[in-house]
Amino acid sequence: MSAFSILFLASCSVWLGEAQTEFKRVAEENVTLPCHHRLGLLEQGSLDIEWLLHISETVQKAVITYSGGRVYDDLNEEQKGRVSFTSNFLAGDASLQIISLQSSDAGKYICKVKNAGQYEWARITLKVVEKPSKPKCWLEGELLEGKELSLQCRSASGTAPISYRWQRLSEEDERAEQLPPNSRVNISNPGQVLLKNLTQMSTGLYQCVATNEAGQESCVLQVTVQHAQNISMIAGAVCGVLVGLSLLFLVVRLTIRRKEKKRYEEEEAPNEIREDAEAPKAHLVKPSSSSSGSRSSRSGSSSTRSTANSASRSQRTLSTEATPHLTPPQYSQQQLDGKEEPKKADYNHLVKVAVPAVMVPAQSRAFQTV
Repeated sequence: MSAFSILFLASCSVWLGEAQTEFKRVAEENVTLPCHHRLGLLEQGSLDIEWLLHISETVQKAVITYSGGRVYDDLNEEQKGRVSFTSNFLAGDASLQIISLQSSDAGKYICKVKNAGQYEWARITLKVVEKPSKPKCWLEGELLEGKELSLQCRSASGTAPISYRWQRLSEEDERAEQLPPNSRVNISNPGQVLLKNLTQMSTGLYQCVATNEAGQESCVLQVTVQHAQNISMIAGAVCGVLVGLSLLFLVVRLTIRRKEKKRYEEEEAPNEIREDAEAPKAHLVKPSSSSSGSRSSRSGSSSTRSTANSASRSQRTLSTEATPHLTPPQYSQQQLDGKEEPKKADYNHLVKVAVPAVMVPAQSRAFQTV
């Protein structure tokens, strides 16, 4: 190889190194990283092309390579299916194309071309920026006249820095307008706007716009300021409805319980009558004996009947007082179970024993001896 050729290749290498070294693209877009060489004219069978991604000073990953007449584009799992050579890399254009960029694609790329012991390379820095995600808008405070209201806005993701801007929208054509005079923006947190001393003029649509170098997203809030008097009326109406419903429920409950009680009393009345009724008890007739009185009455004459009657009444009185109180016989458990028959009480014997001897008046005896 002549000295002129070597000088030319060296100049090309310098040109590749001094070419545009930084690209900035938005996520989800496509990018082409340039790499041109002239080594394909030497020996095509020994041409090698390699793209590397430097993660750090000591760590790097192979993105795509050409070696031994074959292309290898599945070396990096995160970029598999998204990288390729853009043109005829054998003729001198070994540029790398990456589609559907992701934040993990950002880094320093090196293109190395080798053929017949000669080298060429290119260094390119790729930056991938993400536009803000759709921000979330919310309110903090009371929507009442005279109160304070805070408007909050924040994006969950996106390349920093992200700036926030609140504006009011016209309800007719949604044209951007300035915020009310009583609004204040938080300097330390631009996503927060404080509306002080709310009035009916504060009612309307408010939009938050989140912006960075990759793009912007927005969200909208509806602010409706209410009269304090209207709130009181609504609260009173709600309380009245709740009280009315409670009273109605109580009346229905009492009515149901009254019907249940009445039905229970009607069902229990016949049972109470049957339980309170008692079977008639058998009364024991106490036998009275006054044989001596009767004998004296039969033996006496008609003139002494009154005396005999008096004696008979005295005998009956004494017999009643002397007769013990008769109680029903007591049965043992065996008798109740039917194993032993109860013994009958001899009431006649009790009567005979209980009746004492009756004193017959002397006058009566005198008449008997006659």
